[in-house]
Amino acid sequence: MKNLNEIPVTDVKGVGAETAKTLKELDIETVADLLFNFPYRYEDYRLRDLSEVAHEERVTVQGEVLTEPTLAYYGRKKSKLSFRVASGHQVVKVDFFNQPYIKGKLAVGDEVTISGKWDKGRAQITASKYKKGHQTAEEALEGVYRLKGTIRNKTLLKFTVAAFDTYGDDIVEILPEKWLQKYQLISRKEAVQFLHFPKSPEDLKQARRRMVYEEFLLFQLKMQLFRKIERERSGGVSIDYDVNDLRHYIESLPFPLTDAQKRVVNEICGDMKSHFHMNRLLQGDVGSGKTVVASIALYAAAKSGFQGALMVPTEILAEQHANSLVDLLQPFDVTVGLLTSSVKGKRRREMLALLADGQIDVLVGTHALIQEEVVFQKLGLVITDEQHRFGVEQRRVLREKGTYPDVLFMTATPIPRTLAITAFGEMDVSIIDELPAGRKQIETYWVKHQMLDRVIGFIEQEILKGRQAYVICPLIEESEKLDVQNAIDVYNILNGKWNGKHSAGLMHGKLLPADKDQIMRDFNDHKIDCLVSTTVVEVGVNVPNATMMVIYDADRFGLAQLHQLRGRVGRGAEQSYCVLIADPKTEVGKERMTIMTETNDGFVVSERDLELRGPGDFFGKKQSGIPEFKVADMVHDYRVLEIARQDAVDIIYHEGFLETEEYAPLRAFLEANGVFGEQKLD
Repeated sequence: MKNLNEIPVTDVKGVGAETAKTLKELDIETVADLLFNFPYRYEDYRLRDLSEVAHEERVTVQGEVLTEPTLAYYGRKKSKLSFRVASGHQVVKVDFFNQPYIKGKLAVGDEVTISGKWDKGRAQITASKYKKGHQTAEEALEGVYRLKGTIRNKTLLKFTVAAFDTYGDDIVEILPEKWLQKYQLISRKEAVQFLHFPKSPEDLKQARRRMVYEEFLLFQLKMQLFRKIERERSGGVSIDYDVNDLRHYIESLPFPLTDAQKRVVNEICGDMKSHFHMNRLLQGDVGSGKTVVASIALYAAAKSGFQGALMVPTEILAEQHANSLVDLLQPFDVTVGLLTSSVKGKRRREMLALLADGQIDVLVGTHALIQEEVVFQKLGLVITDEQHRFGVEQRRVLREKGTYPDVLFMTATPIPRTLAITAFGEMDVSIIDELPAGRKQIETYWVKHQMLDRVIGFIEQEILKGRQAYVICPLIEESEKLDVQNAIDVYNILNGKWNGKHSAGLMHGKLLPADKDQIMRDFNDHKIDCLVSTTVVEVGVNVPNATMMVIYDADRFGLAQLHQLRGRVGRGAEQSYCVLIADPKTEVGKERMTIMTETNDGFVVSERDLELRGPGDFFGKKQSGIPEFKVADMVHDYRVLEIARQDAVDIIYHEGFLETEEYAPLRAFLEANGVFGEQKLD
């Protein structure tokens, strides 16, 4: 059989050098690229009875031309061609706009197939397409491809037909027969054929079933192979902690662990005790108790003679984590150090010397931890908080400060399960899906802009009770492009209304880091009653006295971001509130506001966010490794994704994937696509 990845697209009949350049813009350079470049939607030209067609719906009919086509010109170079067709028992008027050449091709008595928009009241079709004679089954469903340059849909379809006719028999089946039987899947060749040239909706359904499973299985095999290679790397540390000692530490904590915390502690500690090195994602909603879980892992490492590092995105967050860990760990003779860019001079040199000498057990810090001068004596555990805010390179440098230390990534951004097993598919995933007992739900309200004065009154009520408030705005300064409230305006409005009675602070991304930190400290120390800010407060700041979150133009934010902002309040014993001020103009905008008022559960919010935005946008423009599937859709096909993941685990760990003959085509396919890199398959 020929290797279709090695045959240039210019070998396909009709594809010349110039056309090949345009095809390259569509990422089509080989015959394989062309055959696996599937339509993204289909035009339905199946014949229908006009009595069943709704007004302005697209329709295809067959019939006989009854009247001579008449051509009328109007305006500059515009034309309308009209004639009547007998279709079944109905006479239909047909209009073609700006296609005068059709007049010479049709005559009374011709059998034609016409497609266009149906005007029920006038019994008229505004036509877009015609064919003399009756259409074939292959023409009833027509794929629509993504196009570039001068290439038209009909041309790309013609090239695909030529490629399939010549090379269709060289499409290799990569799935073992038993998997095809198990799920009743059609062959790979048939799937390619039916996706390009379906004769019926059933063809399309079966082709899609096959390719969705194949795409997900290939991706999950790749993830599981990476995971297997990662786990089996030589030199991983085994943190052999004393189970009874760790149990004593957990029992001494100021509050009992939730069942979810107990479960993830068992998962993390199991990884640490093993000989392979941990590569685990810990996700938990805002306030679910991830810091306590981190303290347990750090305690286990320290008491086993290893050092631990906790890296966070901002200085103030580093200080908060360090203070929490000092309270939890210091009574048990676990020393905690803090290293940020603010730690300078003699103090910094002393800290680094103690670290290199092994006298600091746990070091908390910002990206300062990855600087070359920071040397650990025996680094065994690396924890990064809000991992998607660090670059891959920063995380790699920190990891390499130890000999394959265990790695735990923590995030308070609830990631839907479908994304967790794709974007982070090579990791083990632990989820804290339960809040500590007694935690009050944040009451969330959605109001229109005209309610602003009442919202300010609500803020003032909370301040008079001794509480504090956040007001979040999408922009720093006034913009001519967007009619949204800006932080400086709001700050001025509040100061004008309060006239010195209450203090407002202003924070935004253009301030220097030191100024931001100072404002957050002032807010933390209650020198500021109400903090007006852009979204820079989104990450992890903990001010238990803040009970009010107001978000201006809330429809400008994504659901996940709104939920993160709401999580800045509700951290103390008092009832907290979130007020969304928005006049959304779209249905999606209204849906977001409704979801926020209906649930406080971050995982529910994230699933709905994924449904509204799709996987590509979930992590923003830099897609954090989210794969692009040609046929599969992670949201709508998530059940197949879960099945494919379990199958991939079984194939890698129980089916002898790397040795047995039945998996040879699948191994060859993955190897040809660079999955194994420099890793050997033996």
